[in-house]
Amino acid sequence: MQRRIHILPDHVANQIAAGEVVERPASAIKELVENSLDALASQIEIEIRNGGKTELRVADDGYGMGRDDALLAIDRHATSKIRDEKDLRAIRSLGFRGEALPSIAAVSRFELETASVEDGEGTRIKINGGRVVAVEEIARRPGTTVTVRSLFFNVPARAKFLRSAAAEARAVSEATTALALANLSTGFRLHSNGRELLDVPRTGDLAARIAAIWGEDLASQLLPIDYLSDGLRVAGLIQRPADTRPGSRRLYLFVNGRPFSDRFIVRAAEEAYRTTLPGGYRPVLFLYLELPAEEVDVNVHPAKAEVRFLNKMKVEATVTEAVRSGLEGIESTASLGQQATGTVQLTSRGLPPGQARPRPTAATPGGAQMALFVPGEVVPSKPSAETGEEPGWWTGRAGAMWQLHDSYILAETRSGLIIVDQHSAHERVLFEQMMRDFRGGKTSSQRLLFPITLRLSPGEMQAVEELAGVLRRVGYELETFGSNTVIIHAVPNPHPHFDAERCFREMIAELAHGSPLVDSARNQHERVAKSFACKAAVKAGQPLSEREMTELFDRLFASELPGHDVHGRPTILRLSLEELARRFGRS
Repeated sequence: MQRRIHILPDHVANQIAAGEVVERPASAIKELVENSLDALASQIEIEIRNGGKTELRVADDGYGMGRDDALLAIDRHATSKIRDEKDLRAIRSLGFRGEALPSIAAVSRFELETASVEDGEGTRIKINGGRVVAVEEIARRPGTTVTVRSLFFNVPARAKFLRSAAAEARAVSEATTALALANLSTGFRLHSNGRELLDVPRTGDLAARIAAIWGEDLASQLLPIDYLSDGLRVAGLIQRPADTRPGSRRLYLFVNGRPFSDRFIVRAAEEAYRTTLPGGYRPVLFLYLELPAEEVDVNVHPAKAEVRFLNKMKVEATVTEAVRSGLEGIESTASLGQQATGTVQLTSRGLPPGQARPRPTAATPGGAQMALFVPGEVVPSKPSAETGEEPGWWTGRAGAMWQLHDSYILAETRSGLIIVDQHSAHERVLFEQMMRDFRGGKTSSQRLLFPITLRLSPGEMQAVEELAGVLRRVGYELETFGSNTVIIHAVPNPHPHFDAERCFREMIAELAHGSPLVDSARNQHERVAKSFACKAAVKAGQPLSEREMTELFDRLFASELPGHDVHGRPTILRLSLEELARRFGRS
């Protein structure tokens, strides 16, 4: 009987492996650069021609290899990164897949030059389509250089799927950028057809590397986060809500020094921005996760682009908490002029040792009525470290607060001036207070001596009937009368200037017909809380007493996310002394 099963020749098996590991020039670059990083290179030089299709080269100053190791490195399943199955459960290196070098060599004209620190002798190995054609001694400095020419020359079916030279060059640049962001203590230089695409020196500061790649403008928009919870650390830089824009954005995730993709982690990070961004706006994120190696499996994807977490829900929840912690301080608010960003110190592989800053907890007094305009209720006398703010920013000076055009509150701080939009600020306070009251089951309302009778449209009546329970928890006690009439017996009382009938009409109209504000809510409680906060907050043009302004400030800075109202608009603008000096030519 004729046999149908047979063993593939090595060069065919290598070509199949190459299809998994090397999809395009950028894949080869990534594998080679990761090997350089595992060799502790302090400088990596990358050159490509024709997007890498004609030639690509990666040179490093790492510890290199002797002749015997160099010959072993081009064999399948040969690696210095793992020794037994236990190592697979806690992988700490980057280029651990033994197929990388032989797979690349199987589909290209491949040349490896290397010299180890110990031997002082160099070796050059030339391979054509997986077959060794030359092994030579050479003189060279310690380190390794790999040159790959005519990628996929012997696999035309794969070569035809490569994109244009410009597209492939962009992919190489993106892969190199991700690796440069993951390894700050290594310098990177990338040239395409002799033109410099990237040149970043060694650093220990993430903001400095971002500035070197994209400029100071982006770096100045970012806030540092450094959060530790149950052995999982999340650090990095996140964009201030006021600086976000609709459309494309920069997004980088790393785990234990390895770039990866995970839409659920991204969604968890964006969850922290809820009620701080307008619809369609998405933040720039640079997030670095560090956890024990045995709690993350990095060997689940041929190109190492995805990972699997042992406790995915814990990771996602911690990411949300970490990002939220960065949005709670005064530094997250909008600024007039450029503000200096905080720094995040990262090592070449993952995050530095040491104690991360825990998430601050805001002192958030409960109660259905706001402290603003309510005599006798105790509120913080000033923003403080206990309310999640950076210590020392508030002057505490009497008389250093005033109202502008009955719409904005100006206050002196130690570092300059802040301007608060009184309506947006009150909106944020009311929303967070109402969400706390929903969770705590608190209800407070004021009985009316003369009930309010309102005629509503059919759609509005339907909304009232569907939301009757939630409206009651807001403070509206009502009954329906006939097919289009509502009688209101009690109303909430958030402040003395509150117009209960107007607020109810506007809120029910919005809830019945929809709006970007309420349509973005997760549930009915959030829909009602957003709408009520918007309609009930003090309006622009409303004069406030000094006491009222002070109490609004206290409640705003005791809130969880003081910098933005529920529409995503800024509540606060900061003007630093440095910016004032610059504008007046004193800097």
